[in-house]
Amino acid sequence: MRRQALLLLTLSLAAGGLAAFLAIQVLRSPEPSAGDGDTPAVVPVAVAARDMNVGVLLTSEDIRMVDWPGHSLPAGYSTSAAEVVGRGLLTPVGTNEPLLSSKLAGPDAGGGMQIMIPQGRRAMSVRVDDVVGVAGFVLPGTRVDVVVTLDRGTNQSEPETRVVLHNLEVLSAGQSIERNPDGNPEQVSVVTLLVDPEEAEKLALAHSNARLQLALRNPLDLDSIDSPGIRASHLLAGRPAPPAPVVRSSAPAPSPPPQPSRLEVEVYRGPERSTSTVDTAIGDNDQEDG
Repeated sequence: MRRQALLLLTLSLAAGGLAAFLAIQVLRSPEPSAGDGDTPAVVPVAVAARDMNVGVLLTSEDIRMVDWPGHSLPAGYSTSAAEVVGRGLLTPVGTNEPLLSSKLAGPDAGGGMQIMIPQGRRAMSVRVDDVVGVAGFVLPGTRVDVVVTLDRGTNQSEPETRVVLHNLEVLSAGQSIERNPDGNPEQVSVVTLLVDPEEAEKLALAHSNARLQLALRNPLDLDSIDSPGIRASHLLAGRPAPPAPVVRSSAPAPSPPPQPSRLEVEVYRGPERSTSTVDTAIGDNDQEDG
């Protein structure tokens, strides 16, 4: 009996020691990451090394790698700089912003504004001033209408204004260097709009033969209103004519001419003729035979 009890005690101590060893190993092991068992704790992700604008062709200096939590990876991320080098930006990015595939052009598309132009569309630039450019509020991504004013409208000799293009997207707005009529370089404002070929024809004609202005619109307002336009004579149509100007003078007004106090009336009684005088002042009648 004593030998059996000793054997049971030895086995119990061995099992307890084994359980303690296993518990220590479990506590020392790293915590599992969120998600399934194959998700790593961190993943290298390519991010922007600086602020960059649309059309920039990425180089290795524009990219840096950071450790990103494996359980919250953004869709379309890149795990190496080689995946994004040589691709152009479709949207502006900020420092440390992930370089996602949705923000990059294809590997063979190159850089520049041409990568932003969809199939069948065109990019067209027009020269503007602060008034035409809505005082600097026309920025990339905003939408505008093009309002055109002709000094001489069709078949009439008066100016006419009409909205000719609706809901155009602004691709870029900035400064350009051009030469003035004297041949000296000067800085001018240029706005580039996204148009189809027919809209490009209208915009070119308006820019060459008329005065154009951009009307900034709400990005949620997508309706196009077919306006008949307006002519100069219609601006004041329907309003009453202004009253004649009143000329005031310090000289006294002239007195009215005197009115006659008596009226002579001819009266016929058969072949006989007589006259009658009426006193207009007192209303008395004097009758005289002629």
